[in-house]
Amino acid sequence: MMRFSLLGVCPSASTGMDLQSVRTRLNPPQILRDLITEPAFTEADLGMPLPKTRHACSVCLPTWNSVLGYEKKLAKVMRALQAGYPRFVLHPATERLFEVARASLAENGSQVVVFPNKDAAQRAQRFVEKRTGSASRIASFEGLQALVVSEEDYPVAMEYWRYTGEVVSSRQADRILRGKESKSHNSVSLRKRLAKLGNHKPESVFIYENGMAAMYAIFRAANKLLPGRKTLQLEFPYVDAMRVQKHLGNGVVYLNEAVGESLDEALSRIAKGEFSAVFCEAPSNPLMRTVDLPRVSRACRDGGVPLVVDDTISSTANVRVDKYADVIVSSLTKWISGKGDVMAGQITVCRKSPLQSELMAFFEADCPNGCRLYASDARVLARNISSFSDRMKKCNETAEVIADFLQAHPAIETVWYPKYTTPESYEAIRREGGGYGGLISFVLKNRKKTPRFFDALKISKGPSLGTEFSLACPYTLLAHYDELEWVEGCGLDKHLIRISVGTEDAGELESRLAQALELA
Repeated sequence: MMRFSLLGVCPSASTGMDLQSVRTRLNPPQILRDLITEPAFTEADLGMPLPKTRHACSVCLPTWNSVLGYEKKLAKVMRALQAGYPRFVLHPATERLFEVARASLAENGSQVVVFPNKDAAQRAQRFVEKRTGSASRIASFEGLQALVVSEEDYPVAMEYWRYTGEVVSSRQADRILRGKESKSHNSVSLRKRLAKLGNHKPESVFIYENGMAAMYAIFRAANKLLPGRKTLQLEFPYVDAMRVQKHLGNGVVYLNEAVGESLDEALSRIAKGEFSAVFCEAPSNPLMRTVDLPRVSRACRDGGVPLVVDDTISSTANVRVDKYADVIVSSLTKWISGKGDVMAGQITVCRKSPLQSELMAFFEADCPNGCRLYASDARVLARNISSFSDRMKKCNETAEVIADFLQAHPAIETVWYPKYTTPESYEAIRREGGGYGGLISFVLKNRKKTPRFFDALKISKGPSLGTEFSLACPYTLLAHYDELEWVEGCGLDKHLIRISVGTEDAGELESRLAQALELA
């Protein structure tokens, strides 16, 4: 059995665990359920993998109370989980791999966290020892590297796993447990295909285990180029992007709304070379705000400071930021894969960046052959990419219909969507022929009715975004439950609902939303 901690799954104590015994009890593949035609939104769907496959990257949390139960780690909810976002909840195969590694390597109640390579394990070791002052050790295990820590230090090691994304893929864990070697994958071909999507050079594209691993690599590159300085975060970021800057470097300066005099002051500090890097999302998640990238870029060039732009939320199909950024980070787990069954991240070094040669040198050393993605995951990603352009176009069209519907609905107070939110800044980076993306956030005028609306909504419900099937979640509760007062001060209402619009018929989605709003 697994027992859940606040930061992941903590393997339970076991005896006599070895690879051979584990191989005899692996779960069979699950039957696929088409979430486009049969969404997962009922209480009976609680804990179901989304999609319903072995390597799903999301899980169904169908009601407001189930989300609260997940955040409070209530046994009823946690026992029902068959999956979870892999950085937050260990995949069953990865959890079993941890069990086997612990039985082989640990003693006296120690715990083990397995990493994909020695560099990642050493970075984790330094993080744990700096935070706790306790000693730990690293040992080889089945071609991977295991960090052996005390029971007390295990949650800290799992913080590193979550924040940095330097994790063992569920497919890699599964194949090790089954005693199978992964066939090699042509990373050159995959880099070419990803580069083509954004009109980049293939050699400037580097593929990582997931979006956070890519973001953390950029963070490390910036700290190597300009050591000893804080980073600057513009606009409200994805939760772990902020935590990497806060906990793994020299600190972060945060500008919640990059406008007016506050932005002017920040640009002056950037131009003076005060920061090691400037981070922003374009647009941001979940408030869909876009910074004035031309102005920020000019200040960064003046100060010799790398500008890092995350284009995940609208995707490279809709926005083009390489004219302004020095390096782009993208979560391929989201729109580009679109299936919700594989994690991957992309770094793109921009050809117009004055820091191009320094950045290229770092990533060429950090990401051998341009790809750190496990071969089995790379094959799945390559297969999923083929439908990206048509899929994104459909999501754009449907999301705009839904956003317009919500914007006009009398029960809705505010809609956050690039068409309405900082539109001038978004238009400055919008691709010719591009849309506004598939992500929409909103709040009801009567906040008390939000739980009832969410429960009545007949759309699949769970964390993540960018899947071909629509996904809804009470984002603020799910991502920031332990810091609600602070995030509400940053403009995130605790009743905010976020919908990632999929490829369903626009009229059908609008009808489902209308019904839920009426029932609420």
